[in-house]
Amino acid sequence: MLAVIGCGNLNRSDDGVGVIVAQRLLALPKPPGAPVKIFDAGTSGMDILFQARGAQKLVIIDASSSGSEPGAIFEVPSSELENRPAPSYTLHDFRWDHALYAGRRIWADDFPTDVTVFLIEAATLGFGLDLSPQVAHAADIVTARIATLIAQHCEMDAAR
Repeated sequence: MLAVIGCGNLNRSDDGVGVIVAQRLLALPKPPGAPVKIFDAGTSGMDILFQARGAQKLVIIDASSSGSEPGAIFEVPSSELENRPAPSYTLHDFRWDHALYAGRRIWADDFPTDVTVFLIEAATLGFGLDLSPQVAHAADIVTARIATLIAQHCEMDAAR
């Protein structure tokens, strides 16, 4: 199974880009019984931890704030991004990078090792409901890229 998980906060402008990409992918037609799960995790790292379990491949989409050009797209293997969570008393502090770290340790072979993270550089993270033009364009590109990955995954599964 391929799991695709969009992350972000729709009320914080470009921060919602991962959720928007996931919503677009959910709206696309897929073959009946397609081995694909698409999920909107919002800002919940715990949802990612549980939704990724059992997948062979995982794709995560989120906004980034690295100081790069707004709308820049980074396709990064998870090994570069997974992060041990710091002790905390709130689940809000448990992010997707923590979920990758914890999932490998908790579920071992039942957690995907083939993980790709698409990060889209935000122009604005302030309150707002719309994506900036640069991030909206990048969301189109990432949606098309992941739709291709989904089609390829479905074709490979059908050939088995």
